[in-house]
Amino acid sequence: MKITQRLAIGYVQTKFKLLTLISKKKTAEQALIIFGTPYLKSTRKSPLKNTESIQFELNNKKVYGYRWNHPQPKKALILHGFGSAAHKFEEHAKLLANKGFEVLAFDAPAHGKSEGRSINVIEYGDMIKLVMEKFGPINSFLAHSFGGIALSLVLEDMPHDDRTKVVFIAPATETTSAIDGAFDMLKLKNKIVRQEFDKLIFEISGKKTEWFSIRRAMHNIKASVLWIHDEADPITPCVDVLKVKEDQHANIEFVFTKGLGHSKIYHDTEVKNKLIKFM
Repeated sequence: MKITQRLAIGYVQTKFKLLTLISKKKTAEQALIIFGTPYLKSTRKSPLKNTESIQFELNNKKVYGYRWNHPQPKKALILHGFGSAAHKFEEHAKLLANKGFEVLAFDAPAHGKSEGRSINVIEYGDMIKLVMEKFGPINSFLAHSFGGIALSLVLEDMPHDDRTKVVFIAPATETTSAIDGAFDMLKLKNKIVRQEFDKLIFEISGKKTEWFSIRRAMHNIKASVLWIHDEADPITPCVDVLKVKEDQHANIEFVFTKGLGHSKIYHDTEVKNKLIKFM
């Protein structure tokens, strides 16, 4: 972790410690804002080659993205993780384009070139739905981390079958685990603050925190899934993935790696070869 990040986290930890003494609800509200706000926007200085820039508007925010190899009858959508951006999957897009796919990838709101300061999984899901409406039909998906859980919630609510191909790379399997990790990082140990945080999620979405779960959603997903995860992923715990594996879904193929962590995993040559072959 860079020293600027450590200093920023230290500042926020102190701020929350003081705010907790004043109001548990306000602390939860501030935690929810931070939980959905990327620390830095990942942007690329030089333009991507052999691609078309496209954009649309979502909730009064401009969303920017890229399209490779247009037009083609079969289309693939790439979905990045929290704090990442579409340009980080340029190599994957090129590989898929070489296999005859038209490839789409967008910076989610508050990420990359897209507008906004924060995002939640509902808004990410709304973006996916709008992309499919504007640029679909799309039957192949590659989703990393936060993009994975957003995609799963969309898929369970749309018509699809086993011809739909999905590659999950280190997906955020359980929102409760992600929140636990964030609270630990911010040293928010107060149980009442956590209860207020969960209440806010319910007020916003009408769903309990544990509803936002790929494990739960998979019972309603018929797509053919390749799930790639590192055994020691520090961001999206493998223990959550093993519980999905225990459910014995016939439509999921699991691949576990060692030593690739949460981000190196999607850059790995063997991983890229596996997902391209699958899709």
